[in-house]
Amino acid sequence: MLKKEKRRITVLLLLLYLWSGIYVCAASIWTPMTAYAAPEVSAPSYVVMEASTGQIICEQDAERRRSPASITKIMTLLVIFDHLQKGRIHLEDQVITSAYAKSMGGSQVFLEEGERQTLDTMIKCITVASGNDASVAVAEYIAGSEVEFVKLMNAKAESLGLENTHFEDCCGLTESDNHYTSAKDVAIMSRELITKYPQIFNYSGIWMEDIEHQTNQGTSTFTLSSTNKLLKQYEWTTGLKTGSTSKALYCLSATANKDGMELIAVVMAAPDGKSRFADAITLLNYGYSVSQMYTDENTDALPAQKVEGGVEELVNLTYEGAFHYLDVAGNNINEIEKEISLPDMIQAPVAEGDAIGEAVYKLNGSRIGSVSILAAKSVEKAGYRDYLKKIWMRFLVF
Repeated sequence: MLKKEKRRITVLLLLLYLWSGIYVCAASIWTPMTAYAAPEVSAPSYVVMEASTGQIICEQDAERRRSPASITKIMTLLVIFDHLQKGRIHLEDQVITSAYAKSMGGSQVFLEEGERQTLDTMIKCITVASGNDASVAVAEYIAGSEVEFVKLMNAKAESLGLENTHFEDCCGLTESDNHYTSAKDVAIMSRELITKYPQIFNYSGIWMEDIEHQTNQGTSTFTLSSTNKLLKQYEWTTGLKTGSTSKALYCLSATANKDGMELIAVVMAAPDGKSRFADAITLLNYGYSVSQMYTDENTDALPAQKVEGGVEELVNLTYEGAFHYLDVAGNNINEIEKEISLPDMIQAPVAEGDAIGEAVYKLNGSRIGSVSILAAKSVEKAGYRDYLKKIWMRFLVF
């Protein structure tokens, strides 16, 4: 009897062990939350962000306020491109260098007082060579003075919700405690620049290019040389901006595009120039290794929506845009499901662009995002004459 009890206990324990192993395996299949080791870098503050979604992949002390040095110019460039988009300035405009702009120290392209350069050339000087003189010259051209231009920069920062950012100049030379930003804020302003104005890559991808100085002393050639060494060190680099001062140490906002995935890696307060580039490569490689992007361009046809009480009985629908989802947990993104959610009927009037429903995306049964479905055109509310017309048309059909 005792032997039978021992045997029964042994069998039960064995079954329990096997069942536990099966449960663990099943859990790993259904909840594949892969744990990735955090990247090791020398910079105390960093962030890696995917550009299309704005999703942060990894970060460290990313909201600490730090001196930004010349990555200040990311905001300078953003304000410039905002003005270009609004038609207030043009690339062929002639920008004149003032005595004050000429007096800027640090990184410069040695513009002379009274020298004229096109805005296009000035943007190259700012983006490629980090020209402080060019930055101030353009700031004065747009706003009348650097002080007024900085107000535009701070207003833009506020509109983007950058709570840990405030500027005192347009180039980052100042070491004032009131001139600061954070790694996260730099990533946000970088994302705004590269997604809204991808033409910035026409400038940030330049390694070397000659410009001509035309002054009263004659014409001379000056070679712009990129401060972003990643252009030669990391094959997927597209930009964006470097910076360094004794207070800020070494900073970098690095952008890269690999297989259609665009990442932003921001490094602040790295101990030396080489470290900031090495850190950026480590962070970008980490980002690409743990990330996979799901994209639905939403080009499939949608059913027409029934309209009650309208001049027309149906209205065509359209998606608000594409859907992007970044997975960093090792899920199988091929299992993402899309569900169209629409009402049976909507009431007139309907305005073009009104949200009618949504496309809902789910992974492992959980909602991961959605895209609004909009009315493709307006439908007015039907009046007495419209109803008579409908009755008459139906009479003719019969």
